[in-house]
Amino acid sequence: MKLTSIYDTYTLNNGVKIPCVAFGTYKAAQGDNVEILKTAIESGYRYFDTASFYGTEKYLGQAVRESGIPREEFFIASKMWKDEMGYEEAKEAFLRSLENLGMDYLDLYLIHWPLPEPDCETWKALDIETWKALEKLYEEGKIKAIGLSNFLPHHIENLLGNCRIKPMVDQIEFHPGYHQAAAVQYCQEHEIQVQAWSPIGRGRVLEDAMIVRMASKYGVSPAQICLRYALQRGVIPLPKSSSPERMRQNQDLFSFEISKEDMYRIDTMPQTGWSGEHPDRERVRF
Repeated sequence: MKLTSIYDTYTLNNGVKIPCVAFGTYKAAQGDNVEILKTAIESGYRYFDTASFYGTEKYLGQAVRESGIPREEFFIASKMWKDEMGYEEAKEAFLRSLENLGMDYLDLYLIHWPLPEPDCETWKALDIETWKALEKLYEEGKIKAIGLSNFLPHHIENLLGNCRIKPMVDQIEFHPGYHQAAAVQYCQEHEIQVQAWSPIGRGRVLEDAMIVRMASKYGVSPAQICLRYALQRGVIPLPKSSSPERMRQNQDLFSFEISKEDMYRIDTMPQTGWSGEHPDRERVRF
């Protein structure tokens, strides 16, 4: 499928259309939060990714309302945090997110992490109970699509063996230098749409000599190389920026194509820019 703009869509396994690029709101609560989100809307973004943990739901809801653009023209996603897991807890968390956003439905709702703590021995049962709550909310029409975040194949297998409705999305860390090939392949084989958080992988990736050379070769920025890489792997990138210029630049991903040879170069580059986050392990601090 040839993508030509951020308004082009993928089709989830339940038939819902999802835009191919989103605006991530993590840490957008720092500074002029509402103004940053208004600027993103003015720049053209319509798909916004938030979470209860981010503290940006209220600001996003305000920005959407004050934009004057009808709610149905937006695609809004949120996530429940680690301490909001469980059947009743998940339903309550969803209602809090709706209240914060000032909306009566979500386009997408995700379980943020598969384990509340790396040493949690009851995570399988907890994930199943939490997923049952999402299935219930989905069947009630309060969410158009439901999915996961930071779930790896062994976490997803647990759900697939115990669910009535298959997850539609999995949001994972994905960028040049950390492309999680096994997780992406597993999701694509099971018709689960992969999304990329941290799609440009921080300064370590943007300063990588090979990425810088590629940016020069294609006449684009290193960030555009990273975002285009995600698109060519069938992954939805979730870039974030407070700069109007970079917001627009991050949408300009369709005027060039990374060659097959260069895609292989990125696929096989050494691990670079990993956040230190892993669902089964303690956070690594760099």
